[in-house]
Amino acid sequence: MPLRRRLNSRAFHVYIFSSILLSWFPGFMMSAIVTLDSIEIYNTHEWLPSKPTVYFQCKGENKTYLPDVKNTHISYTFKGEESWQPLTEFPNTKCKRCGLYEEDILKSDIFDEWEFCPSDFTNPDGSYNKFIENGFNVTFLCPDCVPLGSDSNHASSSHNGGKGMHVAVVILISALVSTVFILGLLAAYKYWQKRKREQDQARFLKLFEEGDDIEDELGLGPLGGVI
Repeated sequence: MPLRRRLNSRAFHVYIFSSILLSWFPGFMMSAIVTLDSIEIYNTHEWLPSKPTVYFQCKGENKTYLPDVKNTHISYTFKGEESWQPLTEFPNTKCKRCGLYEEDILKSDIFDEWEFCPSDFTNPDGSYNKFIENGFNVTFLCPDCVPLGSDSNHASSSHNGGKGMHVAVVILISALVSTVFILGLLAAYKYWQKRKREQDQARFLKLFEEGDDIEDELGLGPLGGVI
């Protein structure tokens, strides 16, 4: 029972230690919601004069249709509270492959696809603007992504450098947590060995005491031996 309590105490300390480390590195784990602030499309892929069906989608996620976007050269703005918001969510600092599309009967046409990253949101208000000539002009909002923004440009080399840094942080934290856990197990094992030795010694002394009591009852004490 003491060993179990000792292990539970060590596990609790490891949990607290991990929480403190994660608070030191906010980019290691996060949950940042992305909403659409505004959008303007400059052309459609329709052959016949009809209203387009525009949607946003990240790889592996559901489509988010933009029901209000029906005409070209009109800037649509949103409050972030629409029923179809948010567009996506960043659970960590990893980029996603996302894009804007126009849905047709046979297939979907692509306005553009790109690597969508939390570090793109470097403006103080948490906005990120993407402009494609003769395509669209769109502004996204992600206030929780601001701390992850880079002070330099958003080239792929910058993203790769950021990924390398975060990988190093993950490895460091994993190593520290593993070390603390192993040290806790060793301390608990040594404590268990010490308690076991103490219990064995107590049982050994108890056997001697019981043997003396039996000798006294049978009259086999030191005097009896001399007679």
